[in-house]
Amino acid sequence: MTSIQVADDTFVAAAPELVAGVVGDRGRWRRWWPDLRLEVVEDRGPAGVRWRVSGPLSGTMEIWCEPVLDGFVLHYFLHAEPTAALPTDDPARMRAVAELNRRRRVAGKVMAFEVKADLEGLRGAGEPAVDAVQAGH
Repeated sequence: MTSIQVADDTFVAAAPELVAGVVGDRGRWRRWWPDLRLEVVEDRGPAGVRWRVSGPLSGTMEIWCEPVLDGFVLHYFLHAEPTAALPTDDPARMRAVAELNRRRRVAGKVMAFEVKADLEGLRGAGEPAVDAVQAGH
């Protein structure tokens, strides 16, 4: 079991084939995770990306896009260990690990909400999902 364990799901009301252009954009990765070095292990196009992570964390990260109804669920996973030494005092160590998890969970949600906003555009609540034609693809 790794110290950093993040798993999150976000429904995106847009055609699954649209996600590869957003999630596969390496420029966005630097903005979403500026301190991490990412090495692509598997680029699965509209199904997502898997990475090996290095820098302040060492481990794996994944975005998996699962088609659901007229959109998809963006699943985000991060499993890693901090590379910097943590406090040796058990309560302080637990607080440090909890804060690392919180920060990485927030970064994942920021990423997911950006993907959602970009792909759904101005779609109103309850309206059909954005398809490739509406998105200009």
